[in-house]
Amino acid sequence: MTLRLALEALMRNRVRSLLTMLGVIIGVAAVIITVAIGAGAASSIQQQINGLGSNMVIVLPGSVTQSGVRTGLGGSSTLTPGDGLAIAQSPYVAAVSPVVGMRVQAVSGGNNWQTTIAGVAPTYTFIRDWPIDQGTFFSQNDTASAAKVCVLGQTVVRNLFPDGSSPIGKVVMMRGVPFTVVGTLAARGQSGIGQDQDDTVVIPYTSAMQRVTGQTTYVNMIMVSASDAGRIQAVQGEIAQLLEQRHRIAPPNQDDFQVRNLADIANAASSSSAVMEALLASVAAVSLVVGGIGIMNIMLVSVTERTREIGLRRSVGARAVMILRQFLAESIVLSTLGGLFGVAAGLLGTQIVAHVAKWPTLVPLQWFFIAVGFSAAVGVFFGYYPALKASRLNPIDALRFE
Repeated sequence: MTLRLALEALMRNRVRSLLTMLGVIIGVAAVIITVAIGAGAASSIQQQINGLGSNMVIVLPGSVTQSGVRTGLGGSSTLTPGDGLAIAQSPYVAAVSPVVGMRVQAVSGGNNWQTTIAGVAPTYTFIRDWPIDQGTFFSQNDTASAAKVCVLGQTVVRNLFPDGSSPIGKVVMMRGVPFTVVGTLAARGQSGIGQDQDDTVVIPYTSAMQRVTGQTTYVNMIMVSASDAGRIQAVQGEIAQLLEQRHRIAPPNQDDFQVRNLADIANAASSSSAVMEALLASVAAVSLVVGGIGIMNIMLVSVTERTREIGLRRSVGARAVMILRQFLAESIVLSTLGGLFGVAAGLLGTQIVAHVAKWPTLVPLQWFFIAVGFSAAVGVFFGYYPALKASRLNPIDALRFE
């Protein structure tokens, strides 16, 4: 009964009711769009981090001092394949791969393409969680013998073999060395920083060191996969302690390496998006408050306009609590409908943002209920005072009101 009366009262002033809901609609839509952008960014970052590898820890060159000159982080590598073999002995380490990389010009037949060589161990596909598309990956025997074999990324395949023929068994020349293609990697797409992950040629790290780079002692980095996600911090500590012993580093000397895990990288990448999300959420909250104030204002106007109606209802036996419920119901209906329309507008806005700005968006299901529930709470909070004022009107004074 109370809800029906509230709806009838609002329908008598359709345009005013719609304009009153507009503030709530804008506020809720802003909340939905903000959450969609923030959640989409977080999900995208997590997917990119997961795509880099399985529970991965990365060992990078640190700063070294040469003749009194400090090279800075990554200025000169002191990491060796032996360091990787020592790390692999840890019971908490699932796989290890040294990495040697450089830019080369790859040539096959009449086609050529400048790409990046990645000299790695056979464990590379496991660590990176990167499946093979065609053929096979090279073996431990290939690595031990520095075999002239390679595995191509899909971008290299398209540019060296544009006719669509299978590259398996074909020869690719790199720095004057013929490498036989034994497999191709599945397409991976761009990384979080826009780098084409498929633009690569993977060869045994021993082949890279002995046949391509000419650097037979040091590697660019070491990739480590922890046996369990909960062991990552322990693995980091073990690696740091082991390498300090192997490199004979004692305090107060600084480590000549860095040990990083992808969770730290993900947290750093997420922090900036979290700040932006909080900023947008505060704007959305202000919009909801403004919408609530608009509801309070219109309800106060409605109480004034319907003073005689209130007096008449009170004179025929309506109790004060019934008047309170009716006006509070009108406020809640306004805000809840505004919340529902706001959710629809937010979903539409999310699709527009995703299409126009090319941003990843994701709206968690619970936020639909949170947005509508919060808008209803706004109606209760800002509608209570006008409803209370209406219920406290003196019936005689109300009937005399002109």
